[in-house]
Amino acid sequence: MNHASNDIVLRASHVAKTYAEGDLNTTVLTDVNFTLKRGETLAIVGASGTGKSTLLHLIGGLDTLSGGEVEVEGRTLSKLSDAERGRVRNRSLGFIYQFHHLLPEFTALENVCMPLLIRGVGISEAQKQSATLLERVGLSQRLAHKPSELSGGERQRCAVARALVTRPSCVLGDEPTGNLDEDNASQVYALMLELNREIGTSFILVTHDSRLAKRMDRTLELHNGELREKV
Repeated sequence: MNHASNDIVLRASHVAKTYAEGDLNTTVLTDVNFTLKRGETLAIVGASGTGKSTLLHLIGGLDTLSGGEVEVEGRTLSKLSDAERGRVRNRSLGFIYQFHHLLPEFTALENVCMPLLIRGVGISEAQKQSATLLERVGLSQRLAHKPSELSGGERQRCAVARALVTRPSCVLGDEPTGNLDEDNASQVYALMLELNREIGTSFILVTHDSRLAKRMDRTLELHNGELREKV
């Protein structure tokens, strides 16, 4: 960890979200506040339908806030243009979903290269960095395989590699082990924590898995539209 370990990577202040459908307003989040330090790991837990995925989309700049602010590395997302928000997402954030979202027509190596190519890294350098990380996640024999030729655990490890290849400040994970069996879930989880220690990337994971949450630095519970420390 570098000497800047107290840097705030992400800050949510009074985050609120209401969805309007016709005359009906559904308030999902009312007043969410938290800060995340560099290298810190945070679990967000809560009952189904409490808005955990919505919160992740808001702090990742994938959805618009109804109120409050989100800052990523000191930049307030709502004050940025769409293009600038896209750049912040590409430079500072990585995303891992419950369903891997790998592109089916591309190989594991090509999938992991994508965020680097979007960033403007040359193809041979992108392939080199991606191959190194795929090797690191135990997929060195699978570089030329397409997602359909990989097992569930392998696909998710590939998704982890893709999220981390840009060495983002923070990775947002939405039930990243939700559709894996216990062994695979445990392996993917251990891998994320290992990479967290090595690269210093912060993690925010939305999870139903209490064993997983216990291995994080902090756990916050989403309840009645607000986040609170889980004791």
